[in-house]
Amino acid sequence: MSAGILIVDDDRDLASMLAEFLGNEGFQVVTATEGGGALGLMAERPFDLVILDVMLPGSSGFDVLRELRRRKPRLPVLMLTARGEAIDRILGLELGADDYLPKPFDPRELAARIRAILRRVATAGDHSASAEDPAENLLIGALKLDVRRRRATLGSTTLELTGAEFRVLQQLAASRGQPVDRRLLTARALGRTLTLYDRSIDTHVSNLRRKLERQGQSGIEIRSVRGTGYELIETASV
Repeated sequence: MSAGILIVDDDRDLASMLAEFLGNEGFQVVTATEGGGALGLMAERPFDLVILDVMLPGSSGFDVLRELRRRKPRLPVLMLTARGEAIDRILGLELGADDYLPKPFDPRELAARIRAILRRVATAGDHSASAEDPAENLLIGALKLDVRRRRATLGSTTLELTGAEFRVLQQLAASRGQPVDRRLLTARALGRTLTLYDRSIDTHVSNLRRKLERQGQSGIEIRSVRGTGYELIETASV
């Protein structure tokens, strides 16, 4: 069954063009021109991914994303941002977007990004063994990752993670105590190649650190490894 995509963009011509292109690519596409209508559609029917423009009339794309993350924390979201507006990309990722694409863009690149996100979501629920995919359950100190359910718990607390955040944590947990290169994290967690000035992985890691720190002295830490990437370690809890 083809994936259901919701495009939220007030540029009707662009939304119509993308809907036609993605429809020809095999996706089932619905469009909305403002945030309230988009949230209403998501309450009425399921979608596999949302394409969300930052600039919307009334509530901004960031406002919609905040509400969406409250309602559906794991629904993949790809944000469309103005080219050169790095702050929009960073803020979108900090609020829980899985990825972003600056305008203007090639629709083929959008389709590739969509497939990459959906492929990683599917991989997280695929239990067949492979060299790249970690075990079904990962336990590191008080941290437990249930890969089948895409659920992370720290002690008795469930961590509210986006799909991208879970996949980043999954890759770090599978290599516990060993540095994981940013390029490898980008490929395995986001399903794409790391490009120059791309700080997506760094922002996802920052979000994970913040969510881990909320639990106090958990004994779990994500450390930066200069010139390489990140590593997940177990520390002595207080």
